[in-house]
Amino acid sequence: MKKKVLALIMVMVLAISLGACSCSSSSSSSSESVKAFAQLDKAAWKYNSDDDVYYQIGLTYCEKAVDTDYETLAIFVPGGYMNATDNGNGTFTCEINSDNKVGNYTAGNAPIVMPINTPGYSAMEALTSYSSYTDYTKEGLVYVHAGCRGRDAGAPAGVTDLKAAVRFLRYIDANMPGSCDNIFTFGMSGGGAQSALMGATGDSSLYEPYLTAIGAVSGVSDAVAGSMCWCPITNLDTADEAYEWMMASTRSGLSEEEQTISNELAKSFATYINKAGIKGDNGGVLTLSESSDGIYQAGTYYDYMKTVIEGSLNNFLSDTTFPYDASSSSSKGNGGGNRGGGAPSGEAPSGEGPSDKSKSSDTSSAEANDNITRNNTSSSLSLSGTYNTPQEYIDALNANGTWVTYDASTNKATISDIKSFVGAFKSASKNLGAFDQLDASQGENTLFGYGDGSGAHFDKYLAEILTNMGSQYASSYNSDLAKKDSVGNTVDVRVNMYNPMYYLLESEQGHNTSKVAKYWRIRTGIAQSDCALSTEMNLSLALKNYTGVENVDFETVWGQGHTEAERTGSSTDNFIKWVNTCMTR
Repeated sequence: MKKKVLALIMVMVLAISLGACSCSSSSSSSSESVKAFAQLDKAAWKYNSDDDVYYQIGLTYCEKAVDTDYETLAIFVPGGYMNATDNGNGTFTCEINSDNKVGNYTAGNAPIVMPINTPGYSAMEALTSYSSYTDYTKEGLVYVHAGCRGRDAGAPAGVTDLKAAVRFLRYIDANMPGSCDNIFTFGMSGGGAQSALMGATGDSSLYEPYLTAIGAVSGVSDAVAGSMCWCPITNLDTADEAYEWMMASTRSGLSEEEQTISNELAKSFATYINKAGIKGDNGGVLTLSESSDGIYQAGTYYDYMKTVIEGSLNNFLSDTTFPYDASSSSSKGNGGGNRGGGAPSGEAPSGEGPSDKSKSSDTSSAEANDNITRNNTSSSLSLSGTYNTPQEYIDALNANGTWVTYDASTNKATISDIKSFVGAFKSASKNLGAFDQLDASQGENTLFGYGDGSGAHFDKYLAEILTNMGSQYASSYNSDLAKKDSVGNTVDVRVNMYNPMYYLLESEQGHNTSKVAKYWRIRTGIAQSDCALSTEMNLSLALKNYTGVENVDFETVWGQGHTEAERTGSSTDNFIKWVNTCMTR
């Protein structure tokens, strides 16, 4: 009853606002009639008896859809949540059964889970036929697959579509099982990034013009309760700078100009960190200091990252039973055998999901303009074979020089410096300007383009460096930074919209301008070379210090790369267990 009353209130709010539900253009006069969304048709459910799931597919979640191949959603509901009457034509009329339990839940409090399968910020195609998601539905979760546009449409199209889908779910809440107060998103790589954005940007006013343009429901929230992020490629405002600060020591063959750009990017990251006000676990502000070896490889921020790396290695030593076969594909820890894995952020790793409808912009670092030096090196350490004891494994890590110290009495290891770890496992795999490349060929360049599938520059810090150097590339950067999109925003606004730190840090203007998810789970393979470790570390620290966030479960996984990294168990099982844990808090 409470759920239905709340839904009626939301409908009344919609009737008052009307604006975003209009089928008429934004130039229409206020006297014209406005058509609201139709409610969910209770007589249009279909049923899969093998899975005991009721479902509806092809629900349009915005009234001015740009691409119907993507902007629809599908709902999959455990059968126990429905009282169904067979219509005799393959459909069922369903009423919500509020009493039955499936797993730990009823129809009124069941969490809703939404996958964001958008590697490289690609599009996620809408479903056109039934798919089985029994891992989730048998646990009592309601599974919602919302298609969304990809990077070819330009940011913020993907997250805008996902927000519109969440708003639509709240609009139809009265006729659908599941709690819209408990929506959890999950994804990996570009999908992990957009899951993080869904968690950080709830009800942000910056998205309103874009939501209005596609006819999203107005008057309801687009915030979510929880966000699961595996290897999120995010914090793109400083991603180039972080990449050079952490991994530039592994580059070789740079020209004098390129070396200057790399050095200045690393310095720029230190400048950013020292202004950001990122706090450590004890509440102290983390900073970087100049150092004799490397660029700003000292200070409390550096020391904190060093403890994160050591923690990852020590978790591996704790989790692993020796003898350990580093060559075995069944070895979950992988012990360093996967040194960066995965595709560049402009490509979809195998099996990760559908890519954009148009793949013309799927350009990796290795396919960059021939005028740009091929300057990437591979990791110097390769582990294989069987290690009978932890000490044997540590000795293998030190094969090219001692950088790990091991105490057998405590089964704990320490590392000497981050540079040695990077040289062993996290060497640069992307060319200079890792995310905003000098020839605008990276997937993120397409993401911040203008909907025509071509790339555009977006890194204002790199643009300043190039301008100060008098580089030939400066004019194209500055030109792109000055362009405006369809609602009149320059790219810096769109970068803020796609940067969770903009909403989380007190030093940013976006702080406290959104409704941030209460629950977060972040996992990354520490050996991935797709982005610097600072990406996930900074995100987790900002969340831990954000008022209203109740739990941040962050871990790096030793030896794993760009994947759905987990210390033990499967990513799906662990995600479901985490959702269940959040629901009991």
